[in-house]
Amino acid sequence: MKKFLFLFMLLLVPALLSCEKREQHNSGKLKVVTTLFPLFDFARQIGGDKIDVTLLLPPGMEPHSFEPKPDDIIRVSRADIFIFTNRYMEPWAAQIAEAAAQKGLTVDASRGVNLYKAGEEKAEEDGHGHRAGRVDPHVWLDFDNDRIMVDNILAAFVAKDPANRQYYTANAVAYKAKLADLDGRFKVGLSRCATRDFLHGGHFAFGYMARRYNLHYQSAYALNAEAEPTAGKLTSLIRQMRSSGLKYIYTEELLNPRVAETIARETGAQLLRLHGAHNIGKADFDRGVTFISLMEENLKNLRTGLQCP
Repeated sequence: MKKFLFLFMLLLVPALLSCEKREQHNSGKLKVVTTLFPLFDFARQIGGDKIDVTLLLPPGMEPHSFEPKPDDIIRVSRADIFIFTNRYMEPWAAQIAEAAAQKGLTVDASRGVNLYKAGEEKAEEDGHGHRAGRVDPHVWLDFDNDRIMVDNILAAFVAKDPANRQYYTANAVAYKAKLADLDGRFKVGLSRCATRDFLHGGHFAFGYMARRYNLHYQSAYALNAEAEPTAGKLTSLIRQMRSSGLKYIYTEELLNPRVAETIARETGAQLLRLHGAHNIGKADFDRGVTFISLMEENLKNLRTGLQCP
């Protein structure tokens, strides 16, 4: 039923676009809509006071359970630029963009990024969706990828608003320098740890980060958190926690921590948060949390869990 309603909404997109474009007024700023929080933050860092940027996901909404509504399609239709992560993370976003036919105004932020399968080598570009559990779409958790994503967003801003090219470019260069510094701090901070193994009680989101910093990573869930781990999987994780001597297990933002709590209770491990940054809660949104500040918290908690000096 949900699929039917979504397809019906897609059929309405051209009509919505026609109506909305007639009603738009020009505020002098680019209207930008993004799907996930990292893209929202990248856009506002680059665009500064020259853009109005909106996060499509409501604060606190778990992205894997998000289904776009007619109001969301209208927001996309109003945008000068629509930015999504990739067709594996948000297949619905790619469909909306295609239906809207906003050529040159829709940004696949992962263009040029090497995509990998979960726990495997580089993925084939074969079009299998996020739900199929093949391609790992969480590319923003490799900060080198983020610099590519920033360049993709910058190119769209400059194409739509060339008069402010210098402003956008300067902001992008400065932000990429911050990402490079963050990457360096992760490399140094995680270089001499007692263990390189960690267990996450959420879904498989940290494959890119683990690969970049040579960490060994397991998660309780698969690529999304829609299917609960089986009793056999839980038993296996508990056994591994005990045999490895790990003292911490990580919880996921916006996901009920009961699985991590069960493993912690059975093994005596302590809980720490590892933030995938897909989205943030309202309190964090209101206090101006940034992607980099979330990653700095992750570095602190990884150093604790991996027992780094």
